[in-house]
Amino acid sequence: MARNVMQEAEAVALADRVGELLATIRTAEASLGALLVEIEHRGVMELFGYRSAARLLEHLADIPKAAAERVVTRARALNPGRALDGTPIPALAPATGVAARSGRLSNSMIDVIVGSLTDIPPEHRAGAEADLLRFAAEAGHGQVAALGARIVAHLNPDGPEPDTADPATPTRELSLRRKRTGVWEVHGRFDDETGTRASALLDALAQRRTTEEGPDLRSPRERYGDAFSDAVDLALNSPDLPVQAGERAHVMVAVSLADLKTGIGAATLGDTGRITAAEARVHACDAMVIPAVLGEKSEPLNLGRLRRLISAGLRRALFLRDRGCAFPGCHRPPRHCQGHHIRHWAEGGPTNLGNLVLMCAHHHRLLHRSGWEVRIAADGLPEFLPPLFLDRRRKPRRNNLHEPLPFAA
Repeated sequence: MARNVMQEAEAVALADRVGELLATIRTAEASLGALLVEIEHRGVMELFGYRSAARLLEHLADIPKAAAERVVTRARALNPGRALDGTPIPALAPATGVAARSGRLSNSMIDVIVGSLTDIPPEHRAGAEADLLRFAAEAGHGQVAALGARIVAHLNPDGPEPDTADPATPTRELSLRRKRTGVWEVHGRFDDETGTRASALLDALAQRRTTEEGPDLRSPRERYGDAFSDAVDLALNSPDLPVQAGERAHVMVAVSLADLKTGIGAATLGDTGRITAAEARVHACDAMVIPAVLGEKSEPLNLGRLRRLISAGLRRALFLRDRGCAFPGCHRPPRHCQGHHIRHWAEGGPTNLGNLVLMCAHHHRLLHRSGWEVRIAADGLPEFLPPLFLDRRRKPRRNNLHEPLPFAA
């Protein structure tokens, strides 16, 4: 009997210790979520060069894409945010966020409460959240989920209204409109055959890409948006593209020499578009864009040519050497890639094989805006140095995925 009492006391002590550690972990996770939302407010692209807080977390924590996305999604529900124009966005579940930071709620419990509140009208959320939290103090997340379902059913017994809209008549229509913000909107309707072919093309280009940079954290909409951009690049690169006014289709970007060198400032894209000087540097490397470099009085100093002076022969040599995007772990083939000047041509960098590296559009932009650096190693092949926040030793990395050239024995 004494032995059983001792075992029970030991079990209680161990369980208490587990509870203390769980509370510490949960508090840390809630604090991490609040920090990630704060990073989003400050600008994850500007601070780290990555497109989202989830992508940054995946790399810093070495966790799967889905896990990183869940952490960020949960954090946004518990912490207030801001819209693109700076307008405050209240947290969906602010009281749950307070409880989470105290270490009282598991992630499963948080997800159940947030999921229930999502389906509850805004005017009833505060009261429903209080009821759910009170029940959560004594019940498991399964019971809280059942209570949430009952609350939703009581507030909206008929459920969402059915969609009675008639399907649109399939036709071939497309409109492309530029808004004053510089964002372009695409609207269109296509017959079944055209839609099927377009879907097959975009599906092929929108596949997730996993590199040493980490798993692909883009949402499906982002992947298909990038795929559309890649499809436009492929079409512009086609030798069968019809000419316009005696020239192949192209876009001109005008930027001052000072802004082009520093990457700070703005440039004019086409007739009315505006892009940053940093983006102009990316396009000036190698794209279907003609860079027009202007002096202090807006006089043309240099009018580049398509492909930024990379000749057909040099491009073939670049294709043979790099075999595709040279960024570590990228699968993109040569036809999806651009030539990047390691030392920018605006800074006197030569256009030769020793100063060029083949990169897909995604990693080309990442290289220009983040702490990644590229150089040609002693063996003549490109290698990349990661930013300090990914590897303090900055150990060089290479892409070993592309098939090497065959050599005679």
